[in-house]
Amino acid sequence: MHVARNKRTYVARSGEQRVYESVLVRRTYREGGKVRHETLANLSALPAEAVAALEATLKGERLVAAGQAVTITGSLPHGHVAAVHALAAKLGLPALLGPAGRPRDLALALVISRVVRPGSKLSTLAWWADTTLGADLGVAGASTDDIYAAMDWLAGRQDAIEAGLARRHLAPQANPSRMALFDLSSSWLEGRCCPLAARGYSRDGRKGTLQIEYGLLTDPAGRPVAIRVLEGNTGDPAAFTGIVQVVRDKFGLQKMVMVGDRGMITSARIDALNRLEDGTPRPDPYGWITALRAPAIKKLMADDGPLQLSLFDEQDLAEIASPDFPGERLVACRNPVLAAERARKREDLLAATEKLLAPIAARVRAGRLSGAAAIGVEAGKVISKYKTGKHFDLTITDDSLTMKRRQDQIDAEAALDGFYVLRTPIPASELDAAAVVTAYKNLKYVERDFRSIKSDDLDLRPVFHRLEERVKAHVLICMLACYLTWHLRRAWAPLTFTDEHPPLQDNPVAPASRSAAAQAKASYQRDPAGRPYRSFRGLLEHLATLTRNQVQVTGAVADIPMLTEPTSAQREAFDLIGVPIPLTLK
Repeated sequence: MHVARNKRTYVARSGEQRVYESVLVRRTYREGGKVRHETLANLSALPAEAVAALEATLKGERLVAAGQAVTITGSLPHGHVAAVHALAAKLGLPALLGPAGRPRDLALALVISRVVRPGSKLSTLAWWADTTLGADLGVAGASTDDIYAAMDWLAGRQDAIEAGLARRHLAPQANPSRMALFDLSSSWLEGRCCPLAARGYSRDGRKGTLQIEYGLLTDPAGRPVAIRVLEGNTGDPAAFTGIVQVVRDKFGLQKMVMVGDRGMITSARIDALNRLEDGTPRPDPYGWITALRAPAIKKLMADDGPLQLSLFDEQDLAEIASPDFPGERLVACRNPVLAAERARKREDLLAATEKLLAPIAARVRAGRLSGAAAIGVEAGKVISKYKTGKHFDLTITDDSLTMKRRQDQIDAEAALDGFYVLRTPIPASELDAAAVVTAYKNLKYVERDFRSIKSDDLDLRPVFHRLEERVKAHVLICMLACYLTWHLRRAWAPLTFTDEHPPLQDNPVAPASRSAAAQAKASYQRDPAGRPYRSFRGLLEHLATLTRNQVQVTGAVADIPMLTEPTSAQREAFDLIGVPIPLTLK
């Protein structure tokens, strides 16, 4: 018996050609030397899948129930770790970490995990078995001792790793401007036994906690190159001196231009920057770009000073000179948007202070609060809350409290609103005034890296490690993860809300603006194909839905690894980093 399919075609009166198919079960036999066909059943009304099943059975094939033909014995999230690992391999990060071996595999897994799922080392260790990262890198069975040994190994390789990154991104071939950005931040620690822990100025607003400082060195685009962990009470100038020694002595880079904030590159550091230990000038001087503090700007704006408001009647930028800064160029800028914002914020703080002081004054008048000491304590809490004490005159007696704004002090501070002055010894033939402003404002990229490291992406804080080398290794892992994140954000910009092509600014003093395409992303939320734009973290989560399944086929000896069918966004994510979707990480 077999299934026969008969087609016949005819032309209707309308001229339309029509095709009819009949599906029959027939028995074929010979009779008197002739082949005969006997129709046993007409299957034309059955569903196509039923006909196909009957036809396969008649051909001798063995059929099993749909739920028993294939069994998925395991399924692990794969896409997110595969994408990050593929980019790391493309950037040469494994070779940069050190020679192949288990310590490198563990260190690489820690860096990738920090990008994909930041968490404590113990939670990361448990998570490895839940993704293909653990199986493919052979780290799923690692112990806590293995993790800590890998961190110690990585800390010992820090100088070599950072020197490799410096050759890539700070050497003259890759960085013709010979410019590097540096800034300092801090994070608090849990515990009290770390040798680096100290109380200092907390940039996280965690007053009274033990903390560490860490300085980040980047190229002009904000790509992380090196990081140094310092004691929690280290000042900005000392951190700057340390990183200059690293760049000059360990990286071997000559005639660099270091860009740092006003509290970091002080006059004393500038004087010591280009002198040898015996005080003689260095033959390979470093340049620098920084900003003046408010008192120095105020002095320049004095009646006979070089900084006058008339300079900014038709422009936002002016280059001036002052005998107080011999051999240096001063680039003065006025940002009217910043001036208006600072004036608004100041008025809001003053009004908020007066609002909180008013009930205290009412209590004093009503006799519910008396004594100069008690009144002073209550008033001091308010003044310190918004840090506006310098703008108020408070008169306190045992039975009275009066307050008055110091309008002359407020006006003097307001005169500086929106002004900042940059200083540099770089001649105008090498760097014009607009380029000086742009270079200084590029410190925003380092600040963006700090946000990525500390909260947005990598969750560095708080630090739970106790040993000094482990703390340094933890921060180094976060820096290397930030290096990967820096490249991933740019590669995946078409799929996320990231501005793919930020507009070039004719006026470097003006606030940065987003491109029309980026504004359209934020408005419409979907791309032309109808797919939703995602955040960086949201795209990683979407990639995690691309799983690798262990498929067991009935009758087969071994399981077959197979990927789920990727979505168009998942395919494009791998296309944007220039690699095919891998079945395994290595």
